Amino acid sequence: MKLGTLSRLAMVALFTVAISGCASWDNMSYRQKSAVTGAGLGGVAGAVITGGSVWGTAGGAAIGGLLGDQVGKSK
Repeated sequence: MKLGTLSRLAMVALFTVAISGCASWDNMSYRQKSAVTGAGLGGVAGAVITGGSVWGTAGGAAIGGLLGDQVGKSK
């Protein structure tokens, strides 16, 4: 893995953790927590798959958020 790719991945992961920390996690429903988690994981996966592309990261976050929302709906 290249250093540039690794640094982009680290930045995405840090951003995800920072955004998650700013949210009021305790007041969220299970479905909302699932959507946030899915968006975070999808964003990281999208960044890794596309080599740090902004569109890949945003697309991964959007798809991950939708999938997380649907998974959280069942509980």
